[in-house]
Amino acid sequence: MNDTHTVVLVEGASDKAALEALAERRGRNLAAEGISLVAMGGATNIGTYIGRYGPAGRDLRLTGLCDAGEEGHFRRGLERAGLGSDLGRGDLEALGFFVCVADLEDELIRALGTDTVERVVDSEGELGSFRTLQKQPAWRGGTTHDQLRRFMGSGGGRKLRYSGLLVAALDLDRVPRPLDMLLAHLLGSRRR
Repeated sequence: MNDTHTVVLVEGASDKAALEALAERRGRNLAAEGISLVAMGGATNIGTYIGRYGPAGRDLRLTGLCDAGEEGHFRRGLERAGLGSDLGRGDLEALGFFVCVADLEDELIRALGTDTVERVVDSEGELGSFRTLQKQPAWRGGTTHDQLRRFMGSGGGRKLRYSGLLVAALDLDRVPRPLDMLLAHLLGSRRR
């Protein structure tokens, strides 16, 4: 991290993998640009990472990505670090922090459509496992979208494995807004 000037704080490894895959698809080498992606192991750790890399630590430029349910943790962490007060969604975006509507998987499934996501699952040899989940009483009446979100969140390492695969399947004109906005924001950091 010696040449790093910007740190992107994300909740977990699947978020990091998705951003790496998208940056690569767009011909970006974030590390060469001085941008480090940091998976925090959960949004509740944001204060620790802001302390390490923010104004009281290495004083690097901070950006990030979180799920809607974790937005409060990000907001409070940024406010405690003196990066704003009474931050709303627009304020977070102005600071370079973007929020997924529900979560990353939700964003990717909506962008791709369930048929495409099922084809990706099939290409990984897991369509049978997905069909089994769909037959379970708790999921039988749910939408395919919700079933796919649950499937991605179940099983060891599925979120991580599928995040890059789903990004690889994306039409680059249909990148989910939070991912697209974050990469655009990072492009601005390259110009500084």
